[in-house]
Amino acid sequence: MKFILQLIISTLAVLITAYLLPHVSIEGNSFFIALVVAAVLSFLNAVVKPIMILLTIPVTIFSFGLFLLVINAFIIEFASYLVKGFRVDGFWWALLFSLILSLVTSILDGIKGKDENNQQN
Repeated sequence: MKFILQLIISTLAVLITAYLLPHVSIEGNSFFIALVVAAVLSFLNAVVKPIMILLTIPVTIFSFGLFLLVINAFIIEFASYLVKGFRVDGFWWALLFSLILSLVTSILDGIKGKDENNQQN
């Protein structure tokens, strides 16, 4: 149940972030496409990202961890390649999308956390 709730939160975050950025689009603002994007991003972050981090340890250390932002942008670009109906216009928009997506997801997780605390009391 937690996974489904987190997937829905990620889907809403993808929709909100795509709405905020002019060069990121989801065809027809479709909830289904955003759900697929959230699922693909979850998969890529779980499988591909650790491999990329492992392969780029020297660059990541040399850049004091800032290269992880490049990896995040690459993951977003790869997701836009895999999911038809999701479009990101270039590296910088993918980087901005990943930063704003993290912020929006944190806000939505915070709202979810407050609701869970209220239900326990």
